[in-house]
Amino acid sequence: MFSFNHKFLSHFDFTLPLLIMPIALLSWYLIDENNVFLGNKVLIYMCIGLLIFVIVFLIPVRRMSWFIIGFYWINVLLLVMVELFGDTRLGAQRWLEIPFVHFTFQPSETMKPALIFMLAYLISKNPPKKNGYKLLDFLKLSFFVFVPFVLVLKQPDLGTALVLLLMSFGMLFLIGVNYKIWLALFVGVMFLSPALYTNLHDYQKKRIMDFILKEPDYQVKQSIIAIGSGGVYGKEKEEATQAAYKFLPIATSDFIFPYFVERFGFIGVIGLFILYGTLIFHIFSMSNTDEKDYFLKAVSYCVGLLIFIYSGVNIAMTIGLAPVVGIPLPLFSYGGSSFITFIILFAVLENLLAFRYKFVYNHSSFSKRALSSAG
Repeated sequence: MFSFNHKFLSHFDFTLPLLIMPIALLSWYLIDENNVFLGNKVLIYMCIGLLIFVIVFLIPVRRMSWFIIGFYWINVLLLVMVELFGDTRLGAQRWLEIPFVHFTFQPSETMKPALIFMLAYLISKNPPKKNGYKLLDFLKLSFFVFVPFVLVLKQPDLGTALVLLLMSFGMLFLIGVNYKIWLALFVGVMFLSPALYTNLHDYQKKRIMDFILKEPDYQVKQSIIAIGSGGVYGKEKEEATQAAYKFLPIATSDFIFPYFVERFGFIGVIGLFILYGTLIFHIFSMSNTDEKDYFLKAVSYCVGLLIFIYSGVNIAMTIGLAPVVGIPLPLFSYGGSSFITFIILFAVLENLLAFRYKFVYNHSSFSKRALSSAG
């Protein structure tokens, strides 16, 4: 099951960890200089992440359809349990408490890889035809998207629910769905948007209206001040007063981007954008490794879109271009759950690439047998 072959080294993507490492190390550097205790915890998360990466990398994902299906439905069950027994904080019921150890976790975090693997499995079993998926196939795939979407939305966690929706439908758009379906969906959303807004929670409506009609709130104002004060080259640690004097809220988590800009300025921002842009495009490029490998295509599209959506929304909210939601900057904001989730996804991507020779060999063997029987 876990037998090695020298071929896996030739297919292993060494560029991916080289792109991840600078982002993770920059994150640790900023968090550590702001809060040594949190910086030490980041190092622990990195060590745990490395161990998890090795373990997940060795799992034969392609041959474990039973695990993919079970992982998805177990996470759906956990989301239902959140609705029934979840821990409530700040008006949101999103956490489950682990018995006897008094730790909590968010099933919505593990739902992301579970949904990605489930969609990849379904698409690999039934790839799109020449003109893309027709309505029936699209509805079947959409069912597996809307089940977790509705459950997460009820917590309420509109940000994570929208991430699941945008990631999944964005991947389906890239994989191939008939254009008439997208046109019908666009028109339907336009007509139904008033009804969708009416059914939002009061605090969600207030957040949207405040974003549209009012000036930025305190935390966004302080974030904009920090970004502006960074200048071209940034400031030394002692001169970064927005973070040093705690004007900038949660500078190690959701608002770590303005802290980074205050320290490293416009030049640093350009470098960070290049890192993220290169990482996203590199992950997207993995989809072209084998035109017939739809499992790899689906996973690479989803992971690339997930990083793009997270980073785009996080940066937009810190500069006042989007409402403030609890979406971290991938691999950069402090937080173990998000970091480990992305490490798992990167490990699966590496597994699909490194052990691709087994998939190619099995596929070619099957083709030869089919040709022999046809002859």
